[in-house]
Amino acid sequence: MTVSRRLLAQLFLGLMVLLLPTLATAQNFPVKPIKLIVPFPAGGPNDIIARVIGQRMSELSGQPVVIDSRGGQGGVLGTDAVSKAAPDGYTIAISSAGALAISPSMEKVAYDTLNDLTPVTLVATVPEMLVVATNVPAKDIGELIALAKAQPGKLNFASSGPGSLPHLAGELFKLTAKIDIVHVPYRGAAPAVNDLLGQQVQMTFLDLPVLLPQVKAGALRPIAVGSAERAPTAPDVPTTAEAGFPVLRIENWYGMVAPKGTPKDILAALHGLATKAMADPAVKEKLAAQGATLIGDEPDHFRSFIADETKKWAKVIKDAGVETGK
Repeated sequence: MTVSRRLLAQLFLGLMVLLLPTLATAQNFPVKPIKLIVPFPAGGPNDIIARVIGQRMSELSGQPVVIDSRGGQGGVLGTDAVSKAAPDGYTIAISSAGALAISPSMEKVAYDTLNDLTPVTLVATVPEMLVVATNVPAKDIGELIALAKAQPGKLNFASSGPGSLPHLAGELFKLTAKIDIVHVPYRGAAPAVNDLLGQQVQMTFLDLPVLLPQVKAGALRPIAVGSAERAPTAPDVPTTAEAGFPVLRIENWYGMVAPKGTPKDILAALHGLATKAMADPAVKEKLAAQGATLIGDEPDHFRSFIADETKKWAKVIKDAGVETGK
């Protein structure tokens, strides 16, 4: 063997030695527990979705998927935590529309969604439901708009916090219907629902699973759902499009993200594990009962989806004159 061939052979062997750990890591991933950050308190839709999917991911991979609840600032704090984690696939999050697409336009956050995070897959969508307190004399969206126009500035809508999807859903309703209703923010969905039940506020948009028990009990009156089709868990409630307002297509969504710089092979392994878990019939059944529709798209599609949602809600923020902290 000539000197040049011997040098080439040595270089090739050296390169293979460097690559083997990476290849082994990708092929064996995961080899230790995965931390799945949920940026909201336990018990809400985000937490339920993450726990059901995380449990199935654990069963499929043979490694624990440990739920790490980090609520605060409408999902921003937990989402920021994953943006600062090591990009090795072992710290990920399932975050929401608010933290990924709305808050960056509303306030100063420590991360840039598409630059500091790596989209893995859009996990699920959950329709927003518009409901009114039982003392509100409106049975459909037309009657509600007429009532609001007859009493400008007198009706209130509750939300789960400034900059939340329910807040901007209400603002979009105001813009679309050309009505004057007043935003009343709460620290979460639970206190908003409590005051709605107590008739302190008149209406709200919130995730369907949050409102459904009270709707079924007759304690709140449903007006419309923001999904493309009627929700299987509330088949008698019309969609906003059926009610004549297709622009009020409003669904919350939850997506899996990893830190920036996560290697493509690890990202592919995470994506495969997550989408396989979502394809499980038992997982679908459990989450359908919560009003969630599972998606499971490709990372590039999810990235484009986040960009489109960011533009959509940034326009609502601007057009509605919503005060921001930026």
